[in-house]
Amino acid sequence: MQNPFTLFLFLLLLPLAKPDLASQRAALLSLRSSVAGRTLFWNTTNQTPCNWAGVKCDQDRVVELHLPGVSLSGQIPTGIFSNLTHLRTVSLRFNALTGKIPSDLASCINLRNLYLQRNLFSGPIPHFLFDLPDLVRVNFGFNNFSGQFSTGFNNLTRLRTLFLENNQLQGSIPDLNNVVNLEQFNVSNNLLNGSVPLKLQTFTKDSFLGNSLCGKPLSLCPGDEGDNVPPSEIGNNGGKKKKKLSGGAIAGIVIGSMVGLLLVAFVLILLCAKKRSSKKTSSADVAAVKDRELEVNGGENKVNNVENGGLANGNGYSVAAAAVAALRGNGNKGSGVVSGGGAKKLVFFGNSARGFGLEDLLRASAEVLGKGTFGTAYKAVLDVGPVVAVKRLKDVTISEMEFKEKIELVGAMDNENLVPLRAYYFSRDEKLLVYDYMSMGSLSALLHGNKGAGRTPLSWELRSAIALRAARGIEYLHSQGPNVSHGNIKSSNILLTESYEARVSDFGLAQLVGPSSTPNRVAGYRAPEVTDPRKVSQKADVYSFGVLLLELLTGKAPTHSLLNEEGVDLPRWVQSVVREEWTSEVFDLELLKYQNVEEEMVQLLQIAVDCAEPYPDKRPSMSEVAQSIQELRRSSLKEDQDQIQHHDLINDI
Repeated sequence: MQNPFTLFLFLLLLPLAKPDLASQRAALLSLRSSVAGRTLFWNTTNQTPCNWAGVKCDQDRVVELHLPGVSLSGQIPTGIFSNLTHLRTVSLRFNALTGKIPSDLASCINLRNLYLQRNLFSGPIPHFLFDLPDLVRVNFGFNNFSGQFSTGFNNLTRLRTLFLENNQLQGSIPDLNNVVNLEQFNVSNNLLNGSVPLKLQTFTKDSFLGNSLCGKPLSLCPGDEGDNVPPSEIGNNGGKKKKKLSGGAIAGIVIGSMVGLLLVAFVLILLCAKKRSSKKTSSADVAAVKDRELEVNGGENKVNNVENGGLANGNGYSVAAAAVAALRGNGNKGSGVVSGGGAKKLVFFGNSARGFGLEDLLRASAEVLGKGTFGTAYKAVLDVGPVVAVKRLKDVTISEMEFKEKIELVGAMDNENLVPLRAYYFSRDEKLLVYDYMSMGSLSALLHGNKGAGRTPLSWELRSAIALRAARGIEYLHSQGPNVSHGNIKSSNILLTESYEARVSDFGLAQLVGPSSTPNRVAGYRAPEVTDPRKVSQKADVYSFGVLLLELLTGKAPTHSLLNEEGVDLPRWVQSVVREEWTSEVFDLELLKYQNVEEEMVQLLQIAVDCAEPYPDKRPSMSEVAQSIQELRRSSLKEDQDQIQHHDLINDI
């Protein structure tokens, strides 16, 4: 017979499991009601919260809370986390939470991951966090935290990620010698000063910019230069010894200077002789080039055929054959091959490959890629050399000198996320631009092209990577000066390489064309404040990029609509859906099959909505947008790794 006392104790403890889960359920409901969580569509008829969106349990204990980008606002009251003491991950990022971090979070002694970035939390970073020794990932970026950078972070010996950027932290950065496994660190854009501690000098300078810091990887601190001076060069008074030049050294300098002057004089003589020679032969060269062009293009009849539409009909004629009449002097008009004072040749930029010339381009077989805002683009296959894309500009009304000044600024743009401009040609009647050829076409074609059975859908990973690279490309453009903008951001101007890496194209061309080319060029993408399409600010670029992000997420083109004949206003449509209920109806159906990315999709949607704010002052900068997308992808990857390594972390404790 069983011991009566044991049976009594069992019956007494049995009902305690349900009240424990019930208290966790009540705490979550209290959180929702306290922070205006109207977008948390939890089924309250279900007694267990373990099936609610964003809530994960382990043996009837809430261990993870993921609520990013769900419109939470206001302060989290004390008393909620004290009933959720088994939490290991808390993710409240991309909301509008204010005030201080509630003190009862200290009761979550198993907490490993704390993601609070992109909120409005304020006050000093609470000291009770330093009593949570299992913390691995801490992200407090883009809040209003203030006060000193606490030495208490040394208590978090398991810490691998510490993001505190874009806050108001003051003072110096303490040595974090106890945090031996730190992999990610960022304190940029705070009010910090002093030198970067030795242990943190392995991180890139981007982790420290926007402060009054010095030392590696930033510029040297005052006095650092003298630290490496050999003792033999320091005098008795502590200063550096002044070295005196020997007689031999002085003689060598004099002789070297004389030899240099003689070489310069010799070079000048050669240049003058060459210039006189070129003047004598220029007229003969012009005639020879004319004859070669006629021979290359098969005579006058072939030129006329192409001008009448041969190239557009895909007959395989040369890419610039329609421009041959202008290059030869426009028929009988007698303008010659020199137009506006410019020699008839391709002008290359920087270190661009010069394995071909204008004649090779005229001889190349080609096909029409498309007619865009600024002209027609062709794919040109050279007999020898690379495959290139050539754009024939239309409606260029500025002078050759102004064209040259502006196009050289475009050609100087050097970034891995831009389609590089390799060369250009200018005459009175023809303006050609030569670019690298992007084999996978445009983002617009991939999103809205073939919808049949053979279509390869764009995955979430690919779409988010395209968004990041495009953002970085535009960020680079904006970094060239406050008045530098793209002016024509749309999905057809995001081109892709063979490995689906995004490149931004058509930048800098808005300033080259007349008003007749621009009225409808950014239909659906244009910011509401833009009245002259040729004068687009950086904030207007941000708006256009926000529409581009919405296009990536929804699969809808802003200039084509299933709802009406005038085209869908993507920002307004998304906001109307979100205002009613934040559901999956916003997202492209092709994205819904990917598991465990709902949070990241919602976060990117929030970034897009922020970019497409009607008022320019409320929009973020492209630098902030690029950083947010990078952080989104990085945090997503880290959280996935945390899930994979979950059991390993448990074994370490």
